[in-house]
Amino acid sequence: MDALLLHRLHFAFTITYHYLFPQLTMGLALLIVVLKTVAITRKGERYNDAARFWARIFAINFLIGVVTGIPMEFQFGTNWSQFARITGGVIGQPLAMEGVFSFFLESAFLGLFLFGEKRLSVWGHWASAFFVFLGSWISGFFIIVTNAWMQHPVAYRVLPNGSYEVTSFWGLMMNPWALLQYAHNMSGAVITAAFVMCSVGAFYVLENRFSEYGRIFLRVGVIAGLVSCLTQIFPTGDLHRRNISLRPWPPWKVCLSRKKALASFLWGSPTRNASALTIQSS
Repeated sequence: MDALLLHRLHFAFTITYHYLFPQLTMGLALLIVVLKTVAITRKGERYNDAARFWARIFAINFLIGVVTGIPMEFQFGTNWSQFARITGGVIGQPLAMEGVFSFFLESAFLGLFLFGEKRLSVWGHWASAFFVFLGSWISGFFIIVTNAWMQHPVAYRVLPNGSYEVTSFWGLMMNPWALLQYAHNMSGAVITAAFVMCSVGAFYVLENRFSEYGRIFLRVGVIAGLVSCLTQIFPTGDLHRRNISLRPWPPWKVCLSRKKALASFLWGSPTRNASALTIQSS
């Protein structure tokens, strides 16, 4: 087992474990806004209580996501120092914007939502929930932009010293790979939150404990899960597939190094014929 494989396994474990938590919080952020909206429009206090309940779950996941995300940022320098050195002028921009803008937006309004309900008006408290949702989804966008550039680099040039710099900020942000990947990813986040909400609601109903709240969780979770599952397949999944198969870049271009693709490292040599993309073992 060489050092490269150890670096890959180390980073893969860190990022996989970390992503369990943002995936849930991004989906929950939208569902909490839905619960708050229904509570205000229908004057249903139970929906308001449900929003408070899931806000606590959100806060716990948000905290664990921050703690598990910090080592991942350091691993850019420890595990992939050369990559970080030459591409830092590009990937550093969306990563910094994620921390400076969206993370602080989300965390500041999360504090208002959790502890400021008695000091804010009804719509002010709803606005705090909305900005938590907005911050979490903008955060996801900046991370996706970074990842999309690694799959399909755009709006950059190579300097004489071998490092990369951005030639167009909006070209980087509007990377066609990023837009489809973001839509597909966020529908997946809503699916995650919807299934978690449904599972808690089903438990309450089956155990005949807090059954009224359980039915609310089931109602909101099933509707959100159904809609997001459909959008996960079409149009986001279908368009993402078309984007991979029809565009000129290699469809197996995932974390591509200068010598070989990660797909080739894991499964063998990727080949493509006129009808389909197949991964063949070597």
